[in-house]
Amino acid sequence: MWDERYAVEEYVYGTEPNSFLAEYAGELSGPVLSIAEGEGRNAVFLAAQGLTVVGVDSSTVGLKKAQALARARDVSITTQVADLNDYIPEADFYGAVVSIFAHLPAHARQKLYPRLVRSLKAGGLLLLEAYTEGQLAYGTGGPKDIDMLMSSAKIKAEFPGLEPILLRELERDVTEGSYHSGRAAVVQFIGRKV
Repeated sequence: MWDERYAVEEYVYGTEPNSFLAEYAGELSGPVLSIAEGEGRNAVFLAAQGLTVVGVDSSTVGLKKAQALARARDVSITTQVADLNDYIPEADFYGAVVSIFAHLPAHARQKLYPRLVRSLKAGGLLLLEAYTEGQLAYGTGGPKDIDMLMSSAKIKAEFPGLEPILLRELERDVTEGSYHSGRAAVVQFIGRKV
């Protein structure tokens, strides 16, 4: 599905970074792991801030576009094709993990999230933005399956190893290409590995 979605000339989620990530990028240290990176907008932005970035996605097509965007912006990123259901990042390696609209079913999150926490160095940050169940009323992006939508309660339960620095649910305008456009219900989280 993702290869098919990305197999067009346009960058379907745009080429600019997620605004929540851009707002807090100065808090992040490298190397950075960006999951479900897609076409590269967030990884390329972070690389332009001087960070070493690894972008992981299941779509070869998306990551080829990510590398093309990096070349166009004269930065370097590392990309890795991987299924997040089976992905095991290196332990105690990353200064930050970024998860922007990386919606997964609960059974996949239960495997992946502890691995993401293990991949962080002590003091490392995880930054996440995802749609909440309230997003179903908007229809401006994201999955239609409630199991894949997030909430503050799910984040607290699924990231017990992180100290919340910021955790909030809000409604905001999202302008990220043709698939994320309009008013949206989101949850934003920054957690520190203690």
